[in-house]
Amino acid sequence: MPALIFCQRANVNWLSFEELETALTEQPKKVVIHFYADWCLYCKKMEKAVYTKPEIIERLNADYYTVKFNVESTDTIRFGGKEFMNLNSGKKRMAFHQIPELLAGRENQELELPATVILDEEFNIIKRYYRYISPNEMKAVLK
Repeated sequence: MPALIFCQRANVNWLSFEELETALTEQPKKVVIHFYADWCLYCKKMEKAVYTKPEIIERLNADYYTVKFNVESTDTIRFGGKEFMNLNSGKKRMAFHQIPELLAGRENQELELPATVILDEEFNIIKRYYRYISPNEMKAVLK
């Protein structure tokens, strides 16, 4: 009887903002943040079609810290000596947390999802994307 071989699939090493702060202190790296919402279809499509590709997972895990953050989170996040929260929770329909508003927000425009933010080792924004990024485009973005 042949032995069954189970292939363990690698996953993106998603960090919380608190874990990211510690990691950046210990070993600076570029950062990719995937902002999403549970109701966002293209966010789910990116999670299934992009963040599952072995080449993308390998590049992200080797060269970047990655954070996946729900824009409607009601958690209080401590980062950089400050506290960030969702000040609009319960006050309006699409209540976005302060972190995505700060990192992915644009003046006089609503936050669009999915939003992908790329930061350098010192947490300066390099590039922002406000749409679905295909696997091939993501490979190019990460090079």
